[in-house]
Amino acid sequence: MARIENGRQSVDTRSIRTISSSHMDDESSLGSDSEINGFTSDRQTDKYGFIGGAQQHTEESAQDLPPQVLRQREVKWLDMLSHWDKWMIKRFNKVRLRCQKGIPPALRGRAWLYLSGGKVKKEQNPGKFQELDSQPGDPKWVDVIEKDLHRQFPFHEMFVSRGGHGQQDLFRVLKAYTLYRPEEGYCQAQAPIAAVLLMHMPAEEAFWGLVQICEKYLPGYYSPGLEAIQLDGEILFALLRRVSPLAFRHLEKHKIDPILYMTEWFMCAFSRTLPWASVLRVWDMFLCDGVKIILRVGLVLLKCMLGTREKLKACQGQYETMELLRAIEPRYMQEGYLVREILEVPVTARDVERENHSQLKRWKKNHGELNFKSPPRMHGARIIMLSEPLRRQDLQQHPTIVLEVPPPTPQLRKKEKKEKEEKKSMKKRSSIKKSQPIVEIPNPYSLPSDVPPPPSDPPAPTPVSNKTPETVPETVPETVPETVPETVPETETDPSHQQQAPPTDLPCAKESPLKRSTQSLSSTEQDTYL
Repeated sequence: MARIENGRQSVDTRSIRTISSSHMDDESSLGSDSEINGFTSDRQTDKYGFIGGAQQHTEESAQDLPPQVLRQREVKWLDMLSHWDKWMIKRFNKVRLRCQKGIPPALRGRAWLYLSGGKVKKEQNPGKFQELDSQPGDPKWVDVIEKDLHRQFPFHEMFVSRGGHGQQDLFRVLKAYTLYRPEEGYCQAQAPIAAVLLMHMPAEEAFWGLVQICEKYLPGYYSPGLEAIQLDGEILFALLRRVSPLAFRHLEKHKIDPILYMTEWFMCAFSRTLPWASVLRVWDMFLCDGVKIILRVGLVLLKCMLGTREKLKACQGQYETMELLRAIEPRYMQEGYLVREILEVPVTARDVERENHSQLKRWKKNHGELNFKSPPRMHGARIIMLSEPLRRQDLQQHPTIVLEVPPPTPQLRKKEKKEKEEKKSMKKRSSIKKSQPIVEIPNPYSLPSDVPPPPSDPPAPTPVSNKTPETVPETVPETVPETVPETVPETETDPSHQQQAPPTDLPCAKESPLKRSTQSLSSTEQDTYL
């Protein structure tokens, strides 16, 4: 039977030719699950691991970044992950911005584990997953889990094989959670959440990521009665009144409860609704900012599908409206368009909490107290990290591949020791050079006028006298002809001239000979000399 999954109309998985893994030799050359199931040389797998074009809208909607930009983002994310606590406390807005741009694929699994707090949870509970994994589990939940394994992304090469390594890890994670939270047990919507995590990280890390999503991001979603998902449906419907009044009135007119169309959206975090490129971008923002991202995505889809009168003409009843919401147009789910619309929706964590408080009051008035009291919801990675005390060693990476380096030979040790000694001597020399004072060397070719006065005593002003000094005739150079002294006034014999102020154009007595010669040659009275 045909069905829509991840934007593609696919046939039932029973039509795929499968070969039981029990009939295969353990040392067979067919390594991947897809090869075991018959997808050998002619298979076409996209960059996300989906076989046979199972993500037909992904190639159109994916935004491939240039390699240079991708490498730059990887370097920035590596720096953030190496100093995660400082970035989360002091520069969380920058972390949010980089999550909105998209986490690099090579670091997405590690970043998701840090954002969700699964890394700290894993380090604070060493050996807990191995303990749960070794237990047989409750037979009631084990049977249900085994029936759901083949339904999770059957066209992904990790889960395409019945009994393959992907399905085995998925079973281990889900069974461990039923033992970790026996009061909740197992819910079918947990399987796609765990499968998405397993595509990016090992089983133990995926288990702690699932724990954080179920307890911190979406508490009560998978508990008996599904009361938390019903409350969030009412929150979505109340926020829709503000975002798209036309869509709100249409749904209210036909009495379409939110639980009819948003259950799979929210419980699976849109992993079974959107193209895969959009799923990854939504999860990047969701694990950073919390459930408000899930609410924003739902509001965007409702607004796009029911926000105009032209679209409402095509759905005059409840059945037509539900069919429209089940088959969302691919252009509205495109990665670039969807992320841009999500960021523009004016819904904050405070709005969510305010609406949650009012809806909880209404629920108690109509239905009484909640049967399952879930822990308080955490809105984002920063709140989760601040709520749980951590140690610096909880954020350190433990490499899974360790290369054994051979011990150095005696010759290599001597060489390294010699290099260290040379570096120390170079540092000492440079420090000695820096400590020596700088000696000023006087200029041997300086002119008399270039000699600066002592720095302590400022230059004294030149005294002004009524008499012309007797040394003025001596300032005339000897090379000037005999007619030059005639231009100099005879101040000694002229008493009337002594009372006049000295001329300003005469040179000072202490000026250099070079300056005086230029003044004499530039005089207009010496044209005959030139």
